[in-house]
Amino acid sequence: MNKKTLGAILLLLLSTATILLIWYLLPRFLDREQKTTSDAQKIKGKIHIAYDNWIGYFPLCSPEMKSQMRRSGWLLVCEDDNADYPGRMKRLEEGEIDLAVATVDSFILNAKAVDYPATITMVIDESKGGDAILARQEKVASLDALKGRNDVKIAFTPGSPSHFLAKAAAEHFNVPEIHPYGPNRIETEGSEKARDKLLSGTVDVAILWEPDVSKALEHKGIKKILGTEDTERLIVDILLVRRQFAKKQPETVKLLMNTYFRVLKKYREDPNLLRGHVKDSISLPEDKIDSMLRGVHWVSFTENCEKWFGIAAPGNYADEGLIDTIESTVRILTSAGDFASNPIPDGDSYRLTSSTFLEELFTEGISGFTKPAAGLQQTGPINSLEASFPALNESAWDTLQEVGTLKIDPIVFQQGSTELGILDKQVVDNAVERLRHYPNFRVIIKGHTATRGDSIENLRLSKDRAEAVSRYLEITYNINQNRVRAVGYGGEKPLSRQAGESQRAYDYRLPRVELVLAREVY
Repeated sequence: MNKKTLGAILLLLLSTATILLIWYLLPRFLDREQKTTSDAQKIKGKIHIAYDNWIGYFPLCSPEMKSQMRRSGWLLVCEDDNADYPGRMKRLEEGEIDLAVATVDSFILNAKAVDYPATITMVIDESKGGDAILARQEKVASLDALKGRNDVKIAFTPGSPSHFLAKAAAEHFNVPEIHPYGPNRIETEGSEKARDKLLSGTVDVAILWEPDVSKALEHKGIKKILGTEDTERLIVDILLVRRQFAKKQPETVKLLMNTYFRVLKKYREDPNLLRGHVKDSISLPEDKIDSMLRGVHWVSFTENCEKWFGIAAPGNYADEGLIDTIESTVRILTSAGDFASNPIPDGDSYRLTSSTFLEELFTEGISGFTKPAAGLQQTGPINSLEASFPALNESAWDTLQEVGTLKIDPIVFQQGSTELGILDKQVVDNAVERLRHYPNFRVIIKGHTATRGDSIENLRLSKDRAEAVSRYLEITYNINQNRVRAVGYGGEKPLSRQAGESQRAYDYRLPRVELVLAREVY
C-alpha cells in the first residue's frame, strides 16, 4: 500500500471519528446549553420511586408533590411497576430506584431474598375499607361458617394486600379454610376477575379491593364477611428508602418527607383539590373515586410520630405501632406457611425501621406543623383496646351479627374453679394480641362446660368462668365494659366429636371459653 492510499484511509478514519464524536457530543452539548440558559439549571437531580396504582400512594406521586419537589430542585420520577413486589425489592437492592412503596407484609415477604435493602422511614396509609372478604350469603354467613367446610370455593389475587387479609383472618380466627389449597383455591389476576367469579356463582367467597368491593355489594345476596374498615394496624402501607441512598443523601430524604407531609396537609384541608387531581389522573366516575378515597386513611406527620414510631415530647403519649405491626405480620406469614421462622435478621424488627428522619423533622418543627412544648400534657391517641362503646340492653346484644371466633388456646380451669391461673392469663394475653386488630367489634365471651354433671351447676360455672375472663380484660387492658358480654351455656352447646377421637380427649375439649367478635347491624 503506497503512502497516498494509506493517507487517504487515515483521513477517512479521522473524518469518520470526528463525525461520530460530533454526533455523540452535540446533543449533550445542546442539552447542557439548554439547562444552563434556563431555570432547569436549578435542578439538583432525580429521585426515582417505584409504586403502583393503589389510591393510597397517590399523594406521594401527585401533581402537587412533583411541583413542590421541582421548586426545591428535584425531579420526582415515579415508576409504576404494576405491583411487582419481588422486582421492586430487587431494583432497590441493585440501586435502580431510590425509594419504593409497599405494604408491611409485602416488604417482609419479598425483601428477604435480597436481605432487606431498604428501611421503613414513614407510614403512608392504612387500608380502611379498601380490602374485604365477600361471600354469597346463602353459602357463607360468617368466618365461623367456613370452619370444617371443604365445599367452599374462594377466589383471590395471590400476593395482593387482600390476600394478606385472608391470611390474617385464617390466623386470628383459626379458620384455615379461608386460605385454601387444592381445587377450592381459585387464583385470579386482579380483584375484578375475582368479583366476576363471585357474582356468576363460580365461587362462594371472593377477596377483593375497591372499587370492586362496592360494585359487588350492589348485588343482592352478596355479604361482607370482614373488611379493613374494621381492622387496625393490619394492612399498612410504608415508604422504603434504600439504605445507601439514606446514608449518602439524608438531607434529600428529609426534604422529600417534609414536602410530602405538607402536601398531605394541603389535600386534607382542601379535599376537592385532591378529588380533582385524582379525577384528572384516573379514568373513573366520581362516585367510584369517592369510594376509593373512603377506603384509605392517610397517616399524618403527627400520627407517624406518636402512633407509629414512638416519638413525642417528654411526658406525652407515644406508641411504636409499626413495630407491633411488623411482629404481628411475621406471625401471620409464618402461620400461613410463607416462612418456617422469623425471617428478619436476628428476629429484630428494629432492623427494618429508621425513625431518624421523623425525629429530626419533629425536633426542628416541620413546616406547616406544630410540635407540643416539652412537658405539655396532651390527650394521646386512644389505644385500640380502649375504645369507648355505648351500652346495649339484652335484646340489642341478641341482634348483633357474629363475625367469627378469635383463635384462643384452651383455658384449663381447675375442676369446679373459676380462677384464672398464670398460664390461663397468658392464653388470654395471646388472644388480645389478635383482638388489637379489630377495634370496632364487640366481644361476646362464651363459657362452656362438659356435658356431664348437674346442668344448673354447669350453667352457673360456665357463666362465672366467662365473667372471669371479662374481668381480666377490663382490669388488665382497660377494655370498655360496655364492649364485653359474658354468657354461660353450660353443656348445652358441645363441640362435634372428631373422627377417631377418644372419649377422654373429647371430654378435655368440651370445657372452654370462646371470644366471639360481633358487629352491630344498621
